[in-house]
Amino acid sequence: MTDQPPPPATPSGPGEPSRPDPTSPGDGSGASPAPGTPPVPGASLPHEGPPPQGWDPAQAWGQPSGPPPGWDPAQGAWGQSAGPPPQGWAFPPTGGYPPGAGPYGGQPWYPGAPAGWYPPGYGLDPNDALVTPPGGGIGAWFDRFWGALRRGWRQLVPIMLLTQVLPAAVLSVISFGVDPSAGWEAQAETDPTGLPDNFATGLLTVVVVLVVGSLVIGLVQALGWAAGSWVITRQAAGQPAELDAALRYGLRRAVGLWGWTLLVSLLVGIGVCFCVLPGIYLAFALSMAGPVYLFERHNPIGRSFRMFHDRLGLLLGRVALVGAAVIIGTVVSSILESVGTTAFGEDPFASPGAAVGVVVVIGIAAVLALPAHLAQLVGLLITYAEQRAHEGPVNGATLAAELG
Repeated sequence: MTDQPPPPATPSGPGEPSRPDPTSPGDGSGASPAPGTPPVPGASLPHEGPPPQGWDPAQAWGQPSGPPPGWDPAQGAWGQSAGPPPQGWAFPPTGGYPPGAGPYGGQPWYPGAPAGWYPPGYGLDPNDALVTPPGGGIGAWFDRFWGALRRGWRQLVPIMLLTQVLPAAVLSVISFGVDPSAGWEAQAETDPTGLPDNFATGLLTVVVVLVVGSLVIGLVQALGWAAGSWVITRQAAGQPAELDAALRYGLRRAVGLWGWTLLVSLLVGIGVCFCVLPGIYLAFALSMAGPVYLFERHNPIGRSFRMFHDRLGLLLGRVALVGAAVIIGTVVSSILESVGTTAFGEDPFASPGAAVGVVVVIGIAAVLALPAHLAQLVGLLITYAEQRAHEGPVNGATLAAELG
C-alpha cells in the first residue's frame, strides 16, 4: 500500500489493444463511443459520473447481502417471523409495469371484491330477490314466488281484495239478482210449448249486465294488477312500496293495461271458438302481454309471442303452474257459491233474509278465490322477470326503474 497515485497507463503499441485506465470515467473500455454510434449488443452502456450513493462494489447496493428477513431456505417460503401478508393483500397485476406506468398508468388497484358480491346494475346477481337467473330451475322460481308473498302480503292482500275480490262479488250479486231463469222455469212447467213472457227483455238485460259489468270490473282489475306489480318489484329492489302510492301508480297504468287485456281476451275467445285448442295456445302465448306492457310499454302481444316461442318449455311449464293454481281456486270458489246459493231457493231475493244469506255466501266464495288472484299476479310477474334474464342482464332495480 502506498499513498502515491498509480502510474499512468503505458501507451499501447501499434496493433495492440489499448489497456484500460482505471482512473478514466466510462465503462472500462478505454474510450467512449462516438456520437451517433449505435450500441453493440451485449455491451454495457457507458456510465457518466461517480457511482450512485450507497454503492458498494463488494456487496452491490449498500444493504447486507443474503435472503430478506423471514426467508426460510428449508421451507422455500417466508418463515413465521415475517408474519402473514396484510389483510386484503393479493398478487399485484401482471404485466411487468411499475405502479403508475403502463398503458393504464395511474389507475387504482383494488385487491378484489368480497365473495358473493356482484356489480350493482349489471343484472348478474343470482341472489336477486325478483329475477330467477338462467339455470336456476324451478326451485329458484318458487323461492322468489314465496319471497314476494312474504315481503308484500300486507300490501297485496288489500289490493287484491279491493280490485279483484270485491268487484267479482258485486258482479255476482247483480247477476244473481237480474237472472230471470227462475221465472222461466216456473212458466215452462205450465206452458212447455211457448217462450216465457218477456224472454227477449230478460235475456238482453242479463247480457248487458254481464258485458258492461265485465268491462268495468276489468278496468278495476287492471288497476290492481298494475298496483300489485309495482309493490312486488319495488320491494324486491329494496325500495319503499306504500299502499296509497301503489294504488296511484295502478290508476295511471290501468287504462292502457285494460285495453291490452281486452284485446288478449278477445283473441283467446276467438281461439276457443275454433275447437278450444287454439284458445288454449293463445292463452299461453299471450300470458306475458300484461307484464310486457307495464315494464316495456311497447308491442306487448308480439313480445309475448316471442318469449313463448324462444323458450317454449320453460314458459309453458311456469304458466301451467300458475294456470293450475288459478283453475283450482276458481273451481273451488264457484262450487261453493253454487251449492250455497241453491239452498236459498230459486228466488232468494224474494225475502230479505234469503237475500242476506246469498250475499254472504257469494262474499265468502269470492274471498276463497283470493289465493288464485295472488298466484296469478305473483307467478306471472316472476315468470316475466325470469324471461328477461334469459334475454340479457337484468335485476330487480332495473325492473323497478322501468316501471316508472
